[in-house]
Amino acid sequence: MSETPKISSSKIKDWLRKETRSILIPVHEKAEKLLDEMNSEFEKIIDVSEMLLDNSQKEIKKRSKNTYSRARALNKLARLFLKRIRQIEIPEKVSYDRFHDFVQETRKAFTVTEVDIKNWFSRISPFFILDRRKFLGVFEKAKESSKELQSFLTKEYIKTKTIEETFQLVNNLLSMEHQLADLETRKKQTETQKASIERKIVETQKKMELQKNQESLTQINQINMEMKKLSRDVKRNLRHLQKPFIKLQRMVFRKGGLTPEESKKLNHYIGNPFEALTAEDVEYPCLKGILRKMNHLISEGKLKLKRSRELKAKQDIEKILNKDSLKTLHQKCREAATRKKQLSTSTEITNIKGELRELQEILKKLKRRKKRIELEENAVKLNVKETLGKINETKNEIEKNVLNSTGKRILVELQV
Repeated sequence: MSETPKISSSKIKDWLRKETRSILIPVHEKAEKLLDEMNSEFEKIIDVSEMLLDNSQKEIKKRSKNTYSRARALNKLARLFLKRIRQIEIPEKVSYDRFHDFVQETRKAFTVTEVDIKNWFSRISPFFILDRRKFLGVFEKAKESSKELQSFLTKEYIKTKTIEETFQLVNNLLSMEHQLADLETRKKQTETQKASIERKIVETQKKMELQKNQESLTQINQINMEMKKLSRDVKRNLRHLQKPFIKLQRMVFRKGGLTPEESKKLNHYIGNPFEALTAEDVEYPCLKGILRKMNHLISEGKLKLKRSRELKAKQDIEKILNKDSLKTLHQKCREAATRKKQLSTSTEITNIKGELRELQEILKKLKRRKKRIELEENAVKLNVKETLGKINETKNEIEKNVLNSTGKRILVELQV
């Protein structure tokens, strides 16, 4: 069994042209001959229509009562005949599709003309009888030529339709291969750009880590950790006072009882106990003032709490007011906040933070660029996949058409 020949996509058109020359040339020659003949018939229709136009115009000028209205009708018909025929474009280069469209357009024009003749020539009668007969004779011959075109199209030219379509498929295939080559180039470019940006991202992140590991920044981080622990300690020490604080806040909102400064500080202790305590002066006088008033309200029964909550709250108030239970914690909080402020405002830390902000902005821009390139990369990859699919479909269709048209089995070798 002989091996199926492989033909490069760049050479398939020449091969197909040689293989189908004996089929296409006779058909194309006859198609051109028939088109020339039809064109000749069109010229005759134009000539005879112009004759109708001239003769009708002469009668119109006479303004005879018997012929005037008929002459105007014939004049209008002649103009319509001329317009229809002149609108039909004869293909300059023959192909099945162009030939088919021409035949259909001609048939449509002739069909409408036949209707006009049937409707109007009888009304023009008995005048212009010789002119009408002459037109009908020319028109009937043109109709016969049109029928011959139709017969040739359906019986002979149809056999070459697949071959002509195959040439177009080859053109499409070559165009898609060129498109795919461009897509592959763009794909490599996006991959290179992405790799370059990823390297810059890694380099920027390393620079940021170096800045973050500076001793001064490390000290600030340590202080931050210390302050988080102190914050937890403050919350734990004031946990039994949070509910009473909230109840007192509601009472103050309705009835008053605290100075504006105390009311503000109370809100602060509810929202952020650590910051509130740290901001207090030595021996936290504002907190003590709030606690004294709250203790008084509890004792009078004006600030109602559950028995268990009330006991715990009063115990904590006693410790804070009479035993300075928060003294050491308050001192640690103030010291930590002071150390952080001193470090944070130092020139070295300011410079480090400035560097980090710049690096962070660079990193954001790099990540945005990477995202855009990834979107483009994905779009290109999808386009490559779709184009490959279309190329393979077109290749298979070419091979199938060649087999059906020539009886020869081939394999098209893609140049991708």
